[in-house]
Amino acid sequence: MAKALSQTILSVALLAGATATTVILYLNRPPSDLAEPAYVPVTIDTAIVVKENTRIPIEAQGTVSPLRATSVISEVRGRIVKVSPAFNVGGFVSRDDTLLAIDPRDYQTQLLRTQASVESAESNLAQEQGRTEVARREWDKLPPGSQRSEAAKSLYLRKPQLEQAQAQLLAAQADLKTARDNLERTTIRAPYDALVRKKHAELGQYVAPGTPLVDIFSVDYAEVRLAIPQSQLAYLDLPGLAGYQTGASPVDLYTNVSGEIKHWPAQLHRTEGVFDERSRVLFTVARIEDPYALRHPGRQALRVGTFVNAILQGREHLNLVTLPRHILRAGNLVWVIDDNMQLRSRTLTVLRAGSDNIYVTAGLEEGERVSLTALDTSFSGARVEIMSQTPSNQLQRAGIRNGDVQ
Repeated sequence: MAKALSQTILSVALLAGATATTVILYLNRPPSDLAEPAYVPVTIDTAIVVKENTRIPIEAQGTVSPLRATSVISEVRGRIVKVSPAFNVGGFVSRDDTLLAIDPRDYQTQLLRTQASVESAESNLAQEQGRTEVARREWDKLPPGSQRSEAAKSLYLRKPQLEQAQAQLLAAQADLKTARDNLERTTIRAPYDALVRKKHAELGQYVAPGTPLVDIFSVDYAEVRLAIPQSQLAYLDLPGLAGYQTGASPVDLYTNVSGEIKHWPAQLHRTEGVFDERSRVLFTVARIEDPYALRHPGRQALRVGTFVNAILQGREHLNLVTLPRHILRAGNLVWVIDDNMQLRSRTLTVLRAGSDNIYVTAGLEEGERVSLTALDTSFSGARVEIMSQTPSNQLQRAGIRNGDVQ
């Protein structure tokens, strides 16, 4: 009984202590003043709309190929007795440089024989002309009644013999020309400034007419075939039947060389004139001058076979606004900042959307500010604080691309 009474007294004491603590905490509570929430504006980067006349670049890719490529073949038979020091794969040769020489002795002998034949034929013709002249004088002395038919006169004056002597001289002279040509063909010369791509013959090898000797290609110019989709042809100035005018259509070729982007200037030279039936593209050809930098030693060489990217300058369009592609939202919408520094959604008319830029024809006015910061639709009407402003025609120069501000 006493134990139960003590437990009751302890419980009442604990309850009373808890109640007293609660009352004390309530009486000493801090004042509950209500504060207005602080609104922080959205910080953005902006582009100031500038309309300008713009050439829309067209991107393409291709492989560098030589302007001319030749497989040099032997025209005479004989043993190769001499080769040039540059007669190696990758060797550069100039026009008319000797690549190799075939043993000329047989052809020199043949040349001497034909020269002797020509001299013999000339002597024979001279003798026959003398006989003809003597026969003419004798014919003129004959009495008028003794002169017979024209056929008899022709035989008497030795015209058939004279014509035969003349024909023999012509044949001997033709043989002499052939012998000289064959002797000249024993020396194989480069038809143009070239690089040796592949050798098929070597010093000491016996060759016959038709034997491949060497493959070369020109180094004064190189070309790149660029596939242009049919949908992008409207942005380019295509050539007429006479081709492009010099310097009318510049092309920027570039590729990664040892981790560094290298550029080469080129010219759009021509189109191939027909659409590819399967891909529906039109191939245009860009031409590069001095690809191996032989005349420009300080320039990076562009080797044949290199895969390059190309940027073609398109035709000029008037009053376009160029903006980064990443700011365009679904439905051709962008964020525009109004006079109250609030975000407003604006629908644009876009002429072309490339991989990095969009080209706007309508929907923006000169001097308006467009947000370069990507925001979702929940920010409509939000107040903003502008961190930077860049004219739209200087965005690429300022390094603003794909959402990055440098």
